[in-house]
Amino acid sequence: MSQASRPPVPVSLARSRRTVIRLHPDDDVVVAAFRLGPGDPLDSEKVVVRDPIPPGHKVAVRRIARGTRVLRYGQVIGVAATGIEPGQHVHTHNLRMLEFEREVTPSSAARPTQYVPEPATFDGIRRADGRVATRNFIGIISSVNCSATVVQAVADAFRRDLRPEALEGFDRVDGVVPLTHGFGCAVDPEGEGLAVLQRTLRGYAQHPNFGAVIAIGLGCETNQLSDLLEVDLSGIDRPVASFNMQDAGGTRKSIERAVAMVRELLPDVDAVHREPVPASELTVGLQCGGSDGYSGITANPALGAAVDRLVAHGGTAILSETPEIYGAEHLLAERAHTPEVAERLYARFTWWQEYAKRMNAALDNNPSAGNKAGGLTTVLEKALGGVAKGGTTDLMEVYEYAEPVRERGLVFMDTPGFDPTSATGQVAGGANLICFTTGRGSAYGCQPTPSLKLSTNNELWLRQQEDIDINCGGIVDGFTTVDEMGQQIFERMLSCASGQKSVSELHGYGQNEFVPWQLSAVM
Repeated sequence: MSQASRPPVPVSLARSRRTVIRLHPDDDVVVAAFRLGPGDPLDSEKVVVRDPIPPGHKVAVRRIARGTRVLRYGQVIGVAATGIEPGQHVHTHNLRMLEFEREVTPSSAARPTQYVPEPATFDGIRRADGRVATRNFIGIISSVNCSATVVQAVADAFRRDLRPEALEGFDRVDGVVPLTHGFGCAVDPEGEGLAVLQRTLRGYAQHPNFGAVIAIGLGCETNQLSDLLEVDLSGIDRPVASFNMQDAGGTRKSIERAVAMVRELLPDVDAVHREPVPASELTVGLQCGGSDGYSGITANPALGAAVDRLVAHGGTAILSETPEIYGAEHLLAERAHTPEVAERLYARFTWWQEYAKRMNAALDNNPSAGNKAGGLTTVLEKALGGVAKGGTTDLMEVYEYAEPVRERGLVFMDTPGFDPTSATGQVAGGANLICFTTGRGSAYGCQPTPSLKLSTNNELWLRQQEDIDINCGGIVDGFTTVDEMGQQIFERMLSCASGQKSVSELHGYGQNEFVPWQLSAVM
């Protein structure tokens, strides 16, 4: 992607005059705006640095006694494992996770949404059933891993990079997407795991970004096509065809049959046009991966500012990754539209605590190694930054994984923190755009839904800008603000939804990131 085709982003190669960033008056720590060394003065804090402090890492601004709770964002991020002196590095060597009860009044911070009088528009594809697509793909879905090879071969037959002639003349067809997975058999046919898989596959089968869908099974699997497609498709304006390999005569004949079906579908799928539609038709899944110490300062709150704009224009945003919100759920509960919404949110965290215990795991298993290298120490700290993606409006509803999202505004979907699995649930729920923040450089796409990547810092942008759509690092330097970046992100949401490709689409990402949540015991 050429520089000329990118939205303008202020980037500074010079150090800003601000050496550290304070997020709340009560904080015990500040965040290094760039690399600091022993003897460097923090004039704004009247502190001298004692240790080497990497960019994005925390430095103490007051004496912290062992066992004392440590604040960042004005919230507890852990407990001091040792005594900490002003100017010392605060990280994994002296800060530990802390479990504690929070006093919360559900819905106490709920406020009516202020809608704009003239909503923005984007150029979307209005389907006959009234829903709006941001892309126009043909989907090939496998019911079970046994049909995955056939599904992949069918999609490969229409890859523009390998066979440009296959879709010649069908410029309004964005491609053929294979949705393969490793599940579908040797599971309890009445269990939660199969129900979640089927709900996910149905969500994709009905997604407006597919102009047509072909589901292919083996024939003898637990996840039978008849059960998978046992859903009211009368309101869907395009075909959902299906067949089993065992009925078709095996692998080669199945591939030939499906390829012929795609060719027959192409003229109808291509017969679409884009038209101005209100921003209320946009449903954005919010993701963060490869986070760092700047995530909660730059890209996440900037995305939150964009979400506030989207909601004010009548649109929908889906916040997810339950284990990575662990420790910040009280902030969402305070913004719950009703106390009942807060109860549903807490119920999902109760489920996760029981699930982790059953699996001999702990919910405080985050941050990852890369997160820690970037300056994040505990899941509490990571969660407080992650929840900023949701902006400031009311939490309108809570959904289970891959449930259809029907409420507008900010909603929460219960998903794992693993990005591909989380986004798969959001897309199954109806997300027609993904926004993904990263500080370390995550690689991600999400066909049939386009995915925008937002970097948290200038170093990542300069190193890996071919993988990034928008750089939010100027916030650290003070060359731009969270609100200004929020406006830019909102405008890029609209342009991407109108058909302007994201960098992950240009790279071809999105065919390997369909990862349904596997909950069943494999037997």
